Amino acid sequence: MVEHKGNVLMHKYEMGKLLGQGTFAKVYHARNTKTSESVAIKVIDKDKVMKVGLIDQIKREISVMKLVRHPNIVQLYEVMATKTKIYFVLEHVKGGELFNKVQRGRLKEDAARKYFQQLICAVDFCHSRGVYHRDLKPENLLLDENSNLKVSDFGLSALAECQRQDGLLHTTCGTPAYVAPEVINRKGYDGAKADIWSCGVILFVLLAGYLPFHDKNLMDMYKKIGKAEFKCPCWFSTDARRLLLRILDPNPSTRISMEKIMENPWFRKGLDAKLLRYNLQSKNAPQVDKNADSDSLSINITAESKQQEEKKPTNMNAFDIISLSTGLDLSGLFEESDNKREYKFTSTNTSSTIVSKIEDVAKNLRLKLTKKDGGLLKMEASKPGRKGVMGIDAEIFEVSPNFHLVEIKKTNGDTLEYQKVLNREMRPALKDIVWAWQGL
Repeated sequence: MVEHKGNVLMHKYEMGKLLGQGTFAKVYHARNTKTSESVAIKVIDKDKVMKVGLIDQIKREISVMKLVRHPNIVQLYEVMATKTKIYFVLEHVKGGELFNKVQRGRLKEDAARKYFQQLICAVDFCHSRGVYHRDLKPENLLLDENSNLKVSDFGLSALAECQRQDGLLHTTCGTPAYVAPEVINRKGYDGAKADIWSCGVILFVLLAGYLPFHDKNLMDMYKKIGKAEFKCPCWFSTDARRLLLRILDPNPSTRISMEKIMENPWFRKGLDAKLLRYNLQSKNAPQVDKNADSDSLSINITAESKQQEEKKPTNMNAFDIISLSTGLDLSGLFEESDNKREYKFTSTNTSSTIVSKIEDVAKNLRLKLTKKDGGLLKMEASKPGRKGVMGIDAEIFEVSPNFHLVEIKKTNGDTLEYQKVLNREMRPALKDIVWAWQGL
């Protein structure tokens, strides 16, 4: 067991005190017995992550951290595994979270700029490697003994290859106060642009000592984010204010790019030239094989469990559940529609039972059905209607193994025809698997 101080892991790391813990992992201080180097070891319970279908996310985190070797990113030294545990051996960052420094009050402009420069250089490097962090906030920014910033926690990060055919990411994740409007909107987003927005919120917090978008009512906060309703305090310099207005632009297509941020005069003031040189040299260097370590990692997933994971519907995080719950549909904050195109229901049946039932309904309605990854079922009418061929998507989200949320929405065709089919044909036919319809 590694939970007790003094044990030696893999004949190499002497385990020390517990530094922190979460639902699936604990982080310990440890010492390399050969080099005496201090490290942090993240111990992940394999059974727990397998039960909730997070093995692929763990593999992706390994792949990502092997890709992003940068002075301002917490480094992953090695990964080990036993039958029950996975061990991440990480750089030990001793200075704590940047969040703790901000809690004591706002920073002076020069100090805030230094951290922002290091953050932008680290995130820009990630983007050059096709990695999008998606959960940037002061709690995930650590400080070393020299007060240099280190980006951590790539558990929600995404690789460019995770984008769909439209070139966008579609997983709603992150921390609400720091998340970009287009992420809340759930219509697909550019991972780089979303990270830039989060960097802007962090800069505001460093300079102001409080959040730009804050409200006790979550929906009101989302409205403020969607419209970028914020005010810069009087002590912000004109140049800092101008840069923030370009970063916190609610329209991702006109939001400032990383390249333009790094050319900005306010940003470049006092910038460590070594950082820019490192980014430039590293971008031109050959990339490592991002699959090598994660694929060779002995996680011991059986063929059967791999097959089950491939068939599993999309796992929902807390952000998804909030945004999909009754009365909390966020799309209305950003667009107006007289005719509802999206319906949701919950079910206590298994995902395979739900899929089977939807297949039967599609067959009876003579709809062509195609299965996609992540529990997405696409249906199309056999003949064109008033406004082309009607298309319907049914997407299954797993809240827990025995509780699912199903979202049905029109993707093409006439809205009235769709509503007629849904209300007169589909809803009655689905009644055996529906626990409750949402928002009706």
